Amino acid sequence: MKLGIVGLPNVGKSTLFNAITQAGAESANYPFCTIDPNVGVVSVPDDRLDVLAKIYPSKRTVPTAIEFCDIAGLVKGASQGEGLGNKFLSHIREVDAIVHVVRCFQDEDITHVDGSVDPVRDIEVINLELMLSDMELLQRRLDRTQRAAKGDKGLVAEVKLIERILNTLEEGGSIRGLDLAEEENKILRSFNLLSNKPVIYVANISEDDLEAGAKNDYVKQVVKYAAGEDAEVVVISAAIEEEISQLADEEKLAFLQDLGLERSGLDQLIVASYKLLGLISFLTAGPQEARAWTIKEGTAAPQAAGKIHSDMERGFIRAEVISFEDLVESGSMVAAREKGLVRIEGKDYIVQDGDVVLFRFNV
Repeated sequence: MKLGIVGLPNVGKSTLFNAITQAGAESANYPFCTIDPNVGVVSVPDDRLDVLAKIYPSKRTVPTAIEFCDIAGLVKGASQGEGLGNKFLSHIREVDAIVHVVRCFQDEDITHVDGSVDPVRDIEVINLELMLSDMELLQRRLDRTQRAAKGDKGLVAEVKLIERILNTLEEGGSIRGLDLAEEENKILRSFNLLSNKPVIYVANISEDDLEAGAKNDYVKQVVKYAAGEDAEVVVISAAIEEEISQLADEEKLAFLQDLGLERSGLDQLIVASYKLLGLISFLTAGPQEARAWTIKEGTAAPQAAGKIHSDMERGFIRAEVISFEDLVESGSMVAAREKGLVRIEGKDYIVQDGDVVLFRFNV
């Protein structure tokens, strides 16, 4: 999974990126301090792996991972090339979902590119640039497809879809709100449109506002806006997250408790990402390693096996499955088998979150 962190300059993007990846991306109080996207890979915390490693026992644990891409601050006119906008927009097309950082704090020492803090205005500036970039791309595609459709009637449906999307964008509507048939959705996905990507809004608050959290007036505005898009919202203090990132694991927990937080902003962001993209994790374990694998909800057993190796999908025979909870309660796989809790599943089985799976295959 690849997430692109976007936002206006000086909203806390690079600070947040530094915190969640500990990658040390440059952060400065002026626009365009990030030119090329910084990329960091973050392990997804999963306490189940440590438990599995003790049951088997396994020599190591291998969590699944998320790739974060810190994309330079966009500005008004980015779709027309302002502030190297076209280059930055091209980076966003490569991600699975957008993490849109919105400034929800006042600080006279940190310049705002538009002179004042207004989260809804800031969101709309970015969203408009994404839409304008998409409209330009769609118009070029429409011209090509209309010409090609004269000799290939199979392209007529694509022409009609592009025209419908363009009309929606020109009227200020959202692509996400369109009611499309499955075949149309398939065509739409091939366009890789920026304004159709799932979005998580990160409301970046100050340390002083940590206690208020979602009661912060700026945050309320973001939550209301996101509700109209079915987008996720995570409230984070990037400055606090940067402090947390410098601590050892045992110190992090104590620090979070002192702040009255149940989990870090990174953990909140990961949960929101999984929910937004409809992702789950299944588990495998053995003497060498206990490992988590990320798949889309609704993935059948052979395709889940293919996440491990393509040979396993091609030669799939069956899956031996037990829920993580049942395995822990049994204490061992041997005991679980004796209780009849290990199921034999075929190619139609839909893998569930927390399934511990052993795939049988033959190539």
